[in-house]
Amino acid sequence: MTGSLTVVGLGPGAAELMTPAVSLALSEATDLVGYATYLERVPETKLGQRRHASGNRVEIDRARHALRLAAEGRKVALVSSGDPGVFAMAAAVFEAIETGDTRWRKLDIQVQPGITAMLAAAAHAGAPLGGDFCAISLSDNLKSWATIEQRLEAAAKADFVISFYNPASRARPEQLPRALAFLRQWKAPETVVLFVQAAGTPDMKLTVTTLDRADLSAADMRTLVVVGSSKTRLISRDGAAPWVYTPRSDGTS
Repeated sequence: MTGSLTVVGLGPGAAELMTPAVSLALSEATDLVGYATYLERVPETKLGQRRHASGNRVEIDRARHALRLAAEGRKVALVSSGDPGVFAMAAAVFEAIETGDTRWRKLDIQVQPGITAMLAAAAHAGAPLGGDFCAISLSDNLKSWATIEQRLEAAAKADFVISFYNPASRARPEQLPRALAFLRQWKAPETVVLFVQAAGTPDMKLTVTTLDRADLSAADMRTLVVVGSSKTRLISRDGAAPWVYTPRSDGTS
């Protein structure tokens, strides 16, 4: 097959945080496929380039559409925000390939990484991911809440720093309160908690608080929530938010 599909991550928002490799893939594509909100972030630079926008909850359908275009000989860029391999379109593409047309397995398929929200959010605060950490999506659209609680318990007992993707939305306002209430069974009240809204954009807002004082109304779908480990520390600064970091050592070595 002569067509190709490149799954790209636009990064967290600011144009300068998009990688040169992603910019090149976007500029060379004959067709751009993606969630409409993300496609709007891609500048129109190529004459005749076609855009195929779709809604937010049709990931597999979007992946199949991109694969069909590539099978027709098109040079396709499938657009994700952040990194395409983190709760995004790369997994949907390979799921579609596994269960779909066997000819898709002969396509030239590449994944170009981007800066995921977790890394952009951490950079604003200092180095909260300096020790061992994990990422958990609080969306139960594709998995049960029981599965989420099982993972929360494992992460809390292992004392990971935890980054929460998809912490809240108008359809799911209860997810973050439930998750933090669940974590309080294992984590101390003074555990550091970060709310980073619109990470990697000029609208970024950082809130540093604790598990027992967290204002849950501060979170929305553009918020990345980080719950520290027992080792996560604050360095106070006059007139500015404290720096937050987690030591690489657990103090026993």
